[in-house]
Amino acid sequence: MSDTTPVKDGQRVVQPVTQATLVKKAAPKSDYKPADVSPQRRVQRSFAVRLWSIRHSRLLEWFYARFADTFLLLHPLWKGIGYGRVEAPVKFVEKRVKGFMFDCRMCGQCILSSTGMSCPMNCPKQLRNGPCGGVRANGNCEVEPDMPCVWVKAWEGSQNMVNNDKILTVQKPVDQSLRETSAWLRVTAQAAAAREAAAAPKTGAAA
Repeated sequence: MSDTTPVKDGQRVVQPVTQATLVKKAAPKSDYKPADVSPQRRVQRSFAVRLWSIRHSRLLEWFYARFADTFLLLHPLWKGIGYGRVEAPVKFVEKRVKGFMFDCRMCGQCILSSTGMSCPMNCPKQLRNGPCGGVRANGNCEVEPDMPCVWVKAWEGSQNMVNNDKILTVQKPVDQSLRETSAWLRVTAQAAAAREAAAAPKTGAAA
């Protein structure tokens, strides 16, 4: 569908109308104005820090690799204390750091290193494998017109990274049971388990 808008020279130009615009126009009007403006319960605001992180995705990729190595070195400490016991304080720090840097939604399945440091959970449709068909001509979101499309920015950020082909990896659906859990600890525990399995002597070999 399309809408027309007159211009000064008498001609009419065709402007695309998105599904989100049609839904908004069809919604009943009232004096009630919700405090939030999207399914993500997010008010319209500046995206300066998030966009900075995407522009500096290569630097953050380098930093995160060292951070992950350090966290893995601390696996004996986490294991000694108990992963369950350190979950709360680590999650507290992770939520605030990643929330500030990436507007993190704490899905517990962080894939920032695969998406150019652009968190796909910021997409109002929570798409995990590329943009929808409603990306505007200026690269902004169909649902939130003032917000740059998360996946347009993901592609831009990924092209700055060493492992830029990771954006082509097909992601699994979000496991809702992992929401509000620490991705840092989960990835560390998985990496430690894989390392221990690789180091374990093989059994059952033929004599």
